[in-house]
Amino acid sequence: QVQLVESGGGLVQAGGSLRLSCAASGSIFSINVMGWYHQAPGKQRELVADITSGGNTNYADSVKGRFTISRDNAKNTVYLQMNSLKPEDTAVYWCNAASSRLARIQGRDYWGKGTLVTVSS
Repeated sequence: QVQLVESGGGLVQAGGSLRLSCAASGSIFSINVMGWYHQAPGKQRELVADITSGGNTNYADSVKGRFTISRDNAKNTVYLQMNSLKPEDTAVYWCNAASSRLARIQGRDYWGKGTLVTVSS
């Protein structure tokens, strides 16, 4: 089992920045890809960004150029730096981890409890 603990959410004004952190513990040897999902009110949960242990990244079009995902393998922690935040970024953000992107698609993955990000206009 893998445990994921998120931190860093909160309230910020439009144009501001926040950094989310997600620390993994447990059977972390099985984890290759870590990422962030969000779910805005009335919308489906969607992938924001992910990163492999080798540093390969993937971003949703809506956040490209504004958000940066990074990873500290020694600390088993993934970060999401969010800049130029918009009200439409308001959502619950969840950390996700899996052995591969395919495993994640197949539902063989792990989730944190989520952290709320609210961007005021």
